[in-house]
Amino acid sequence: MMTMLATITPPSSTLKSTTTGYLKLHLKFSVSVSQSARRRCLDQSLFCTRDPISSSSRVVAAASASNTSNLVEEFDPEIPVERALTPPSSWYTDHQFHRGELDRVFYGGWQVVGCSDHIKDNRDFFTGRLGEVEFVVCRDDDGTINAFHNVCSHHASILASGSGRKSCFVCPYHGWTYSLNGSLVKATRMTGIENSALNEMGLKPLRVAVWGPFVLLKVTQATWKKEEDVESDGLVASEWLGSSSGRLSEGGVDSHLSFICRREYTIDCNWKVFCDNYLDGGYHVPYAHKGLMSGLDLETYSTTLFERVSIQECGGGGSKAGEEDGGFDRLGSQALYAFVYPNFMINRYGPWMDTNLVIPLGPRKCKVVFDYFLDSSLKVDDEAFIRRSLEESERVQMEDAVLCENVQRGLESPAYDKGRYALVEKAMHHFHCLLHRNLKI
Repeated sequence: MMTMLATITPPSSTLKSTTTGYLKLHLKFSVSVSQSARRRCLDQSLFCTRDPISSSSRVVAAASASNTSNLVEEFDPEIPVERALTPPSSWYTDHQFHRGELDRVFYGGWQVVGCSDHIKDNRDFFTGRLGEVEFVVCRDDDGTINAFHNVCSHHASILASGSGRKSCFVCPYHGWTYSLNGSLVKATRMTGIENSALNEMGLKPLRVAVWGPFVLLKVTQATWKKEEDVESDGLVASEWLGSSSGRLSEGGVDSHLSFICRREYTIDCNWKVFCDNYLDGGYHVPYAHKGLMSGLDLETYSTTLFERVSIQECGGGGSKAGEEDGGFDRLGSQALYAFVYPNFMINRYGPWMDTNLVIPLGPRKCKVVFDYFLDSSLKVDDEAFIRRSLEESERVQMEDAVLCENVQRGLESPAYDKGRYALVEKAMHHFHCLLHRNLKI
């Protein structure tokens, strides 16, 4: 069942706010040690020089990789959407496949993790989790935006939680203290410890960038030093958005908007189910969103594909919709829905922009973070418009959550393996082709 977790609102807004941390994923593996290996250890009364657990782990890992590779190849990206089958249901249910997605889809490329309003002042910070990576993003006393693994170098405690303001990060476990630029400034009770190299035990940095209102991180498996590779926001936009960045700018995505609030939902479905639902070209709108349908002209619906982005556009009801609803017109005359691979959605309509960040919480669960932005001229002057707009959006999210959870249940049924695409679902097909490219070994 979907649960709504939280709403975060800046102090200037009239809406109340709370914050939540990211849920943790725990992956647990077990392997057995052969009796003969144990006997050799006991006979020698020594630790074994050969590690049977590591050997078994390598076998398990190899089998897992082989199984994942087989699942990936069940989808053929070379077949055009007119003839293609969808990926198998195992892409949405298999634990090993999910593990592979974290490594190959989410670790390596730029990922949106928050909005710049949350770190607009010096000493502001926020935290989060992406797969198994705990992170903290902050603005230091010089105004520089930094990002780090949110893990103490001493004994691995999580340093900070939630969001707010800090002059430094103090480990709640043993009091080790780090500046906002990541350097270790205090290591308690370490006098007399030899070869400690405390000057090298600062926080591990992550690459961070800002484009428009969005804060992005790049998580890589390799060690990275801040001074080695500083990328401009322009280069980041080119890598993250490709040739779609110009069209998104034209659509007002990176224009000056005021952050209104955040809402978070936990949904019992694979993260890709939520993305698929978003990418079906408006196919489900007449059947599942009758209220939203009245404000859109689906006859004008179009989809444009870019390297890692798909943009769906649709005419709105405009003044006609407003007249039929007592002057209330949330969507305006044109709506733009952009999907940025692998898990970020930007919805620009009328004076509004909302974004959807889909965070995997396991093969059968995800969290969706909604951030709402509004033209600053309306933020204070029309609270009734804001409240009703958020209510309308909330209704659509609830309807989508029911759809996604029902699809997940169907994917787990033995009655279903693969389906077909409609022609309007080419953005969904594009998404699956990008996944295949990342996942193939």
